[in-house]
Order: sequence, then C-alpha cells, then structure tokens
Amino acid sequence: MRKASMAAVSIGVLAVSAGFTNTPSPSWELSPTDSTARLRGLSVVSASTVWASGSLGTVLRTVNGGRTWSSVGPPDTSALQFRDIEAFDARRAVALSIGPGEDSRVYRTVDGGRSWTETFRNTDPAAFYDCLTFLDERHGLALSDPVDGKFRILATSDAGRSWSVLPTRGMPPALDGEFAFAASGTCLVAAGGRAYFATGGGATARVFRSDDLGHTWRVSDTPVPSGPSAGIYSLAFRDRDHGVAVGGDSVLPATAPDAAAVTRDGGRTWAPAAREPGEYRSGSAWMTKLGPVLAVGPTGSDISFDGGRHWSLFDPGSFDAVECAGLAVCYASGEQGRIARLRW
Repeated sequence: MRKASMAAVSIGVLAVSAGFTNTPSPSWELSPTDSTARLRGLSVVSASTVWASGSLGTVLRTVNGGRTWSSVGPPDTSALQFRDIEAFDARRAVALSIGPGEDSRVYRTVDGGRSWTETFRNTDPAAFYDCLTFLDERHGLALSDPVDGKFRILATSDAGRSWSVLPTRGMPPALDGEFAFAASGTCLVAAGGRAYFATGGGATARVFRSDDLGHTWRVSDTPVPSGPSAGIYSLAFRDRDHGVAVGGDSVLPATAPDAAAVTRDGGRTWAPAAREPGEYRSGSAWMTKLGPVLAVGPTGSDISFDGGRHWSLFDPGSFDAVECAGLAVCYASGEQGRIARLRW
C-alpha cells in the first residue's frame, strides 16, 4: 500500500508537469510533541527518523514517523536557541545554537541525544553564527554574520568533532548592513558538493557560492528586495544548478512582493518567480530532484510544481522550517512545538 501511494503521488506530479490540471492536494497533519519551544531547526533523515531543534535548548527526535517525540537536548542549555540541526541517522546529529559571543555553539551527539559533546564555542564578541550545513558526512560549514567587513565561515572535516575558522581572504566584502537570517537553518545549504548562503539587510539580497569547501566564494545579486529586516531567508537546491530563494520581511509577514527567485545556473544568475507566494517565507525544501518544492512561513505554506516559478498556497498554518527526505516524506516545524508531516 505504501508503494502504491507513493506511485500515485509520483504520477500526479508528472501529470502536473506535463500540463494536466488534476493537481495533487497536499496538507499538513500535526504531530503532538508536548513542547512549547519554537522549532526552527529541522532534519528529516527518513520516513521514521526526524530531528527538530529550537528555543529553550530544545532538541526533539522521533524514530517512529512522528507518532511520539523524545526530548533529547543537551543538558544545561535552556538559555540557548538551537536554530539549526543536521542529522545523519537516528544516532548522530550536530546542532547549532545562535547568538552573539558565546551563545554561538556547536554540539554533537552519536548516541541519539543521550549524551552531547560541545565541539565549538565562539569567543569573538563580534561573531554571530546563523546556520549550519554538511556537504557530506565529514565536511560541514557554519556561517557567521560579517566580522571586520566579511562573512565568517567555520569548518569541520571530521563530522563535527572539531571546527576551525577559515581565513577570509577568499570571501567577497559584505555590503553595509548585510547579514544572514537565522530563521530556519536554510540560510546556508549544500548540493552536489557546492555550498551556498543567502543574505539580506543591505542594499541588495545576495547569494554566495563556494566549490572548495568554503575557502573561496563568489557572489551574485538577486531580484529579491532587501532592507533592515528583509531579504532572502531560505535557499533550497535540488542539484548544483537548480535552486530557489524565498524570503520577504519578517516584520511585515503578510506582504512580500517579488520575494521569490529561481536559478538554473548554480546561483550565478537569478530570475524573479512569475507568481511568488506574496507573503514572507522563512523555509523551503525540494521534495525530490524532479518533484515539487515547498515554502513555509508564519502565514502559510506554498507549493510549486514548476521549479519555483509559480507558487500556490495550500495551508494557512504557521511554520518556520520545512525539510524532505523524499516525495512522500516532508515535515514542517514552528512555534509552540508545532511539527507536521505532509499528507496527500
């Protein structure tokens, strides 16, 4: 039955891409977590294993497809905000807490959250780490807002056991007021061995890209409007070349004109979506390399069946983050411990 359901979804998606009008109808099914934390970090390993992280030092894990959730966060971290988490399986995960100075930390577990090791603590009061990604199971990067006029990159080559700050000589200068948004753990992402991060706050919302594990970066302007609280909040790439950027202004979430863009050349150039969500969106995710792409925010969730060019609202509920591990395995998370699985 499970295989038949997934096949039906696949056929529906292919029908839409071929021009038919019988569009599949997705919806979110909430999963009780017994948490009141705002969950902005999300890592979907499989249909059964999902990790989520957020405020109050919270890390949640399910190994039964969301039927039950366990609180497995590091001890004595209730003052921290875990805005990003990257998991490899049911036992191994790396979590990033954000904030100025020593609030920016990285923790690692290899036993499903029964114990954690703090593997990095920021000691530079000018640094503020926003998001985390892994290019493979060994190589990972974390992004800090600019220090001395350049974004700062933290790197690991041993699956998060140790971290080092990379030199900034290969990083283009930041614009005045430019920074990244720690809204869903997707301001920094990776696909096909390439890393990307997105910005706002300055005169232009931009996307940076690196092909050498974060040592050197190139940057491109995008058509997404930028401002003190506006810009690109989330990136999602289905491969090295095809990606979407979504955002807006978190202070004005109900209106976000032109706050979605697409690239077909690995982030070198960006074109505005033909029909954007029209509201602030903080998270995005591809369902599969050839399937739909999702975007979520506090005013609703949208889906695009044509690579991010046209978006349609399908749910008005509030979420901050979304991630998928296959066509029928997508989860979203947000305020008041909200976690939901996508149903068709």
